[in-house]
Amino acid sequence: MDVVDTWTGRTACALQAAMRLTNEGFAAHLGVGARTVAAWHSDPTIVPRADMQAVLDTAYERAGETVRQRVTLLTRPPEQRIQAQALRVAISVVVRGREVLLVCRRDGEPGWQFPAGIVKPGGSPEAVAVRETHAETGIHCAIRHHLGNRLHPVTGALCDYYLCDHLMGDAANNDPLENADVQWVPLNVLPRFIPTDRIYQPVLVALEATA
Repeated sequence: MDVVDTWTGRTACALQAAMRLTNEGFAAHLGVGARTVAAWHSDPTIVPRADMQAVLDTAYERAGETVRQRVTLLTRPPEQRIQAQALRVAISVVVRGREVLLVCRRDGEPGWQFPAGIVKPGGSPEAVAVRETHAETGIHCAIRHHLGNRLHPVTGALCDYYLCDHLMGDAANNDPLENADVQWVPLNVLPRFIPTDRIYQPVLVALEATA
C-alpha cells in the first residue's frame, strides 16, 4: 500500500474521487463539515491540521485496495496517468502440484516473474493469460479463478492476476528474444526467485492455500 506522507487539499480530493463520494458524502464519511471539503477543492495546496491528517490516514487505510489504487493513479502526473490507463497486463499464476511456473526476463527487469501478456483495448485478459502462457512456455493451462487486479507499483500498468491449473505440456522457453529461462519452481523456494514483498498479496494467499 502506498503511503501518503502529508495530506493536502489535492490528495484529500483524490481520496474523495477514488471513493466516488460527493462533497457531502465525503464530509459525512470523515465526520467533518461540508465546508472543510469545499475548502480542499478551493485550495489544493492547503495542508489540513494534524488531527485531520490522522482522520484522512484512517479513511485511506480502511478503504479497499481498489480505492487506494485509484488514489495512486489520480495523484500521478497526467502523462503517467494516461500511460497507466493505456497499459493492461494479464498475469498467469500456473500451479502444478506444489510448483509454480516462472519465466525469467532476458532484460533482467524485473527478472523472474509469472507469465504475462499485454491486453489490447477491447481484448479479454482471461484469453490473453491462457494464450500468452502457452506462447511463452509451451504450457496449456486453465483459469481456476481471478485473483484481483492492481496498478503495478513499478510499471504503473493495470495488472489482472489469474490462478491457473496446469493441463498439459512441458515447460520450454518458446520466446528466447524476451525470456532467458522458464522453470517450474517449488513453492517453498519461490522467495529465492521473487522477493515476497514484490508479490501481489492475493497471489501469496492463493499459493499458500495450494501448498
